[in-house]
Amino acid sequence: MPKRSLPIAPDRLLVDSTARYELFSMMDAYQGYHKIFMTEEDRATYQRLVNRMFKDQIGKTMEVFVDDMLVKSTEEDHLKNLEQAFRTMRAYGMKLNPSKCTFGVRCGKFLGYMVNEKGIEPNPEKIEAIAGLRSPRTLKEVQKLTGKIASLSRFISRSADRSLLFFKSLGKAKEFKWTEECEQALQSLKRYLATPPLLANPKVGEELFLYLAISEDVVSSVLVREQEKTQNPVYYVSKML
Repeated sequence: MPKRSLPIAPDRLLVDSTARYELFSMMDAYQGYHKIFMTEEDRATYQRLVNRMFKDQIGKTMEVFVDDMLVKSTEEDHLKNLEQAFRTMRAYGMKLNPSKCTFGVRCGKFLGYMVNEKGIEPNPEKIEAIAGLRSPRTLKEVQKLTGKIASLSRFISRSADRSLLFFKSLGKAKEFKWTEECEQALQSLKRYLATPPLLANPKVGEELFLYLAISEDVVSSVLVREQEKTQNPVYYVSKML
C-alpha cells in the first residue's frame, strides 16, 4: 500500500503566527514520532496524528510542528488554553518531556526562533555560532559559515550582498584563499549581528511597504510595517542572481 503523505507546514509560517501573543508555553512530546513504528524520516505520519488530536486548537490557541507544541494566548486566557491542551494530551495518552517544556513565559524559543508579543528575534545561539567563528581556513569551513548565515537570513539586511565573497570563494576550489576582503566582510557581518533586528509582526489589513535593491549579482528586499511614523522590518529576503 502506498504511503499517504501530508504536507507539513513550513516552520517559519508557524513561528510567524505565534508573535503578538502575550504568554507562551512551549512543550515537547516525550519521544514524539519515534513512538510510531515507521522510518524516522517519515514525520508526516506523526504530523497527521497530532493535527487530528489538536484540530480544534491549531491555528487558534496552539501551533504544533511534529513533537514541538506551543500554546499561545492573552494573559487572561492562558491557563484555560493550557487546560484544553492537557485535556487532549490526557485523552490520547501523550506524555511530555519536562526538561524541554517551558510554561507561561512572555518570550521563549519555538522552532529555533525567539518569539514574543512584539515580534520574532533570532536564536542567540545561532548568533553566537557566527560571532565566535574563526576565519575560515578551508572550503569546508566556508561552507559551514554560509550555512549558518542562511539560517539567519530573514534577519539580515541584504544577506546575499554580505556573503557574496564567501560564495565566490567556494567556486575556487583549487586556489582557495581567504582574502582580506573576505575577512572584512566577515567582521562586518559579526558587527551587524551584534544587534540583530526584531522582526515586527504585521496586523491583518494594515498597509505594508516593500523595498527592493538590485545589483549586478544580487537582488534584495525588505517588507516593513509603519507604526507612529517609524518603519520596522517584517522580513528580509536576498538572493544571488
